[in-house]
Parts: sequence; C-alpha cells; structure tokens
Amino acid sequence: MSDLDVVNLLVIAGGTLAIPILAFVASFLLWPSALIKVYYWYWRRTLGLQVRYADCGGYRFCYSYRGKPGLRPSILMLHGFSAHKDTWLSVVKYLPKHLHILCVDMPGHEGTTRTNTDDYSVQGQVRRIHQVVSKGKKPFHLVGTSMGGNVAGVYAACYPSEICSMTLICPDGIKHPCETKFDNHLQDLEHSHYSLGIPLIPTTPEEMEDMLRLCSHVRFKIPYQILQGLVDVRLPHNEFYQEVFMEIVGEKSRYALQDHLHLITAPLQVIWGKQDQVVDVSGAKVVAETLPGCRVDLLENCGHSVVMERPRRTAKLILEFIISQQDTKKSSKKSS
Repeated sequence: MSDLDVVNLLVIAGGTLAIPILAFVASFLLWPSALIKVYYWYWRRTLGLQVRYADCGGYRFCYSYRGKPGLRPSILMLHGFSAHKDTWLSVVKYLPKHLHILCVDMPGHEGTTRTNTDDYSVQGQVRRIHQVVSKGKKPFHLVGTSMGGNVAGVYAACYPSEICSMTLICPDGIKHPCETKFDNHLQDLEHSHYSLGIPLIPTTPEEMEDMLRLCSHVRFKIPYQILQGLVDVRLPHNEFYQEVFMEIVGEKSRYALQDHLHLITAPLQVIWGKQDQVVDVSGAKVVAETLPGCRVDLLENCGHSVVMERPRRTAKLILEFIISQQDTKKSSKKSS
C-alpha cells in the first residue's frame, strides 16, 4: 500500500468518525432539547421499555411498559407535576426485568391527551386514569410521586378493589405541620395574585437551575447547554403547566390526599426525603397517624426528587414492600 493510500484511508476513517462526533457536538450546542429526547429514547430502548397508546372514548393515554403480568402484581407508576413517564427510568433500571411495569404520562402531559382544566384537578386525573386501568383484571401495586402521589392516594381511596398495595413518594396533598421553602414561595405567589413567576415552571436556564436546587438535596452539576435544553423542551408547555398548577393548588385539590387518607384500605408504604424543600417530610407523620399500619421509609441526604436522587434505594424499598405484602397474604391464607 502506497503512502498516498494510507493517507486516503486515514482521511476516510477520520471523516467517518468525525461525522457522528460533529453531529453530537452540534446537537449539544445548537439543539440540546433534541439531544435530551434522543437520550430518553435510547434509555427506554436499553431498559427494554416500549411506548404504547391506549384510547378510551376519544381520550388517549401514552405509557411505556416492560414485562407481562405474572406472579408478582403489576406496578403502575404516576409521575409528578410537569414531568413525564421517563421520570421513572432511573428506578426501573433497578427493578427485575420480569416484573410488569407501566409508566403513564399523566393527563395532559407529554403524549397523553390535553383537554380541559376539569381533567387536571386531582379528582379529574383520578377519573381519567381509571378509564384506562379499570380494564385490568388483577389488583396492582400503585406508585405515585409528588402530584402523582396525591393522585395515587385518592385513586386508592376511590377504587380500593383495584389496588393490592401502594407506595407514595413525597406525596403532595398533605397538610404538613412544618413549612418548606416552597411553601414560602407559594405564599408570595398568593399575595401577588400569582403575578410572580412560579418556581416549578422555569423559563430560563438560571430558573431551571433554581428549580433543580429546590427539588434536590443532592447537587447535580449540569452544563448550561443541558439546562437550556431542559427549558426548551418545557417552554411550549408552560401555559399548560400553569393551568395544572392553579388546579392542584386550588381549594379542591390542595389537600385531596389528606381528605381521602381515612378511606385508603390497601397496605401503604411512604418514602420521603428528609431534606424535602417542596413537601415537608413532616407529612409522613401525618399519614402514619391516620393509617398506623403503614410503612414509612425516610431517606437521609435526600430532597423532593427521591426518584432522581435515590433510584436504587427507591427500587429496593418498593420491591421489598411488594414481596412482604405477598408473604403476609400467603401466611394469612395458610393460618386460615
């Protein structure tokens, strides 16, 4: 092979490598939001999750799933305010692959139909989710975080026969005795008649960073371009998020979980970050006092974003609880 052939080969090889590298750099600098979407797609694919749609009376739910119904109960996971089904990817990573897992986009979020504000109150979201999951034959384990925890608790109270057990992670909807940093923001918002910016609806990379600091005790070092991408993904939906926010802090929804706690009959697990600045950890005590049989797991050095900050620990706790409840039922059947 001549020196010229070697040079040509190196140029071709270098060009072949350069194309994906340049594409990545260009995406990172110019279209970070596109890179974030590809990232979620790749992670879902790696974990074996498939995206599907369920149509019910003209309403469409988007969800991702893995596995098939088996000996263990199916797990239905409800994300928090302004999030989406991919919120759960970090937890799903640590759950056994044989488990049947469904992560839904909550009403109006991501790929699920966006209609009117009646669907965004906690009770409205419960009704919509019931449209889809009522088709299932076996009781399932329900998991909800933050707003999704509020919805999950009310769901369990309204449809007890459908739930075999449940996990609430830093659930909203509780009259917690101690105020948080977010409670102070909320009071300022109310005094301004909601003319101030809402901390959970960022419009700039700086506001996105502030929101992440509010929601997480663990400090994640996130490049400015990624913060910009996260904002770009959310910006088209901020008007919708504001509608949802006004509904869930409204009189009908703000303490919906608190109002329904006494109606919950399913075995209950509560997971809470001790350094939660959005929904104070004192809410766990309120739940335990109303439902003395519930299991409470408080996580050290963890904020509101338990799913992001402690995914491995969260998955382990959920799995342990599901197994313990099944063992309890087996023991009860043998003794009877």
